[in-house]
Amino acid sequence: MKSSKTAYSLSATIAIVVANMIGTGIFVSLGFQLLITNDFATIMILWIVGGLIALCGAFAYSELGSSMPKSGGEYHYLSTLYHPSVGFVSGWLSSTIGFSAPIALSALTFGTYIHNVFPSSSVTGLAIGIILLVTLFNSINHFISESFQLVFTFFKIVLILFFIVFGFLYPPMDYLSFSPSDSTLSETFSAGFAINLVYVSFAYSGWNASAYIASEVENPRKNLPLSIIIGTTVVIALYVLLNAVFLMSAAINELMVDPNTMMPKEIGFVSAEYIFNGDVANIISIVIGVFLISSISSMVITGPRVIQTMLNDYPVVKKLKSKEHKLPVAAICLQSLIAIIILLSGSFDSILTYTTFALTLFSLLSVIGVFVLRRKSNSDQNKNAYKTWGYPITPIIFIVANVWFLYYLTKEKPQDSLIALALISGGFIVYYLVKLKMNNQEKLMPKKKIEDE
Repeated sequence: MKSSKTAYSLSATIAIVVANMIGTGIFVSLGFQLLITNDFATIMILWIVGGLIALCGAFAYSELGSSMPKSGGEYHYLSTLYHPSVGFVSGWLSSTIGFSAPIALSALTFGTYIHNVFPSSSVTGLAIGIILLVTLFNSINHFISESFQLVFTFFKIVLILFFIVFGFLYPPMDYLSFSPSDSTLSETFSAGFAINLVYVSFAYSGWNASAYIASEVENPRKNLPLSIIIGTTVVIALYVLLNAVFLMSAAINELMVDPNTMMPKEIGFVSAEYIFNGDVANIISIVIGVFLISSISSMVITGPRVIQTMLNDYPVVKKLKSKEHKLPVAAICLQSLIAIIILLSGSFDSILTYTTFALTLFSLLSVIGVFVLRRKSNSDQNKNAYKTWGYPITPIIFIVANVWFLYYLTKEKPQDSLIALALISGGFIVYYLVKLKMNNQEKLMPKKKIEDE
């Protein structure tokens, strides 16, 4: 077993999963959902269904991670189970938008919450500054990186529990019913429900976070499945309760995104103003902004491991490589640079939609990979690995739900879906260019040896 100086403990790995999940999504998703439905029972069903889908995926990823405990997440799984090109494109997406876009959105939300309290501050300046600060802390060593993550994740959960308890004990609005209405059933099976799952899926994204750092986790065959399942279960409970508190605290029009600009409201701040007095709401707004640092940090930890694993397999840019068990500092800096570029160049809703589309597609392929893995493995192989709970029902639920979701997303938001497909196509082009360059380098190597002799 690796020492804590060169590997992340189970508690730190769970913290990374929780922190990856609890971020911008929970504070913006509800506002988008209210544009489509005002039925509170449907909204609660959305969060429960989204959580159960994520949990079904978590069971499958636990088997993949336990059977193939190497960093890289989908990149490693898809390269092994399908073809290196499929894994490369998955890694390409993780490197370009998979982590960088959520980092940019979380940093932007951080800047917005701090700006609410200090109006003279620049949202963009705060966002860029926090990305650079977190990049610095996660580029020193594993101990500082782990400690930073544990502390901020702990305070994040404490704040959410505080929010939930006070929201239920002192609800600002009169009795609010979450009971099903006449429209609940029809809305649950509508196209609008599928579109709302975009925002729910974005909020739940990150349940597979520890899979990206598998080779840096202590006892990965045991701790990787535990971190994914425990982390996902905790977040489902927190999300359902927190959304109930938001709905109980303020009127719909105060929580809903602006339909003209499609910019989300600061739901946490709006809710806090009703639950607490103005001064406390300002403090909570700052605290929410601060705990978004935990989300940014967890993504700064996980994303570069994909880049690093790819560079080990495709050493085109040798300067970005790092030694085994060392922090991939150059890859961390590269991802943060991409996040800053995305932050400066896109609309919130569009970034969220095409990112969710692309990541969902490759998560879907990975879960299908559980069936491929079992076909390829003999009875004695991976006998100590975790086995998917509820197999084959739980992975089938995940697959069917996400196919349905992607179909409606393509139908209702074709432009954003095309952006995602264009990025995927670009990944295949880059793969074949990289392979061509590597093949040319291999052909030149014998000639160079002869000349040296």
